[in-house]
Amino acid sequence: MSSMDAPPTTVDSDGCEYVSCPGGSPPTGANASDPRLNYVNSYPVTSIKTGIDVTAPKLWSGAAPELALSGPNVGSNIGPTVLVSGTVGAAVYAAKTAQIPAIAFSGGNGDATAWNVPTPLHSKVYADLALNITTTIINSGKPYLPANVFLNVNFPDVSATKCSSANQFKYIFTRIYAGLTSPPDADWCGTTRLPWEVTTLSKDGCYVTISPGDANDKTDVNDVAVQNQIINKLKPILSCLP
Repeated sequence: MSSMDAPPTTVDSDGCEYVSCPGGSPPTGANASDPRLNYVNSYPVTSIKTGIDVTAPKLWSGAAPELALSGPNVGSNIGPTVLVSGTVGAAVYAAKTAQIPAIAFSGGNGDATAWNVPTPLHSKVYADLALNITTTIINSGKPYLPANVFLNVNFPDVSATKCSSANQFKYIFTRIYAGLTSPPDADWCGTTRLPWEVTTLSKDGCYVTISPGDANDKTDVNDVAVQNQIINKLKPILSCLP
């Protein structure tokens, strides 16, 4: 739900999703057997705000979080959908308001799945891809991302017959919007115009798009110097389109 934010409310009578908490439960709570699994009965932005301000310090003995991840969302967040995405909204809150580097992950297919059932293939693949990107960013050193920047990451459809393993994927540095009238981008892969994530995901192949977003307005980062900073951090995993 974009960047909507509202105080959490008492859980309705039908309980939390997947029967994960009973009806009438408090506005926020944790799984009794695993305190790392928490819920916030509100919007995605409210959830990450609660995580940053309350949950993380409680879990980590008062330490503040250094990197915020949202998703993977069920369904792609590309082009104009970025403006209305709760997954992106949560990452933008972290990057802009909390000044914490943030990455929004979205997957092309699959269904929302409970935490206590067998993990489907798409979730396993998306988890491996997200871990690879996150680890690359962390290994690049602090600051993990430039100020007021988030990464919009989209994974394509996964199936048993196509893109079924993380090692089949290539990571492509892209733009959220086509950039037909924007200034030239960083000189990368032999061109000064980064590919559009929409067209990249439509190509035949297993491509992950990584687009730097401006947390102030959810548009592209057009500053070439900032683009180059992020390219250098991700360079160990980046590829060029054929």
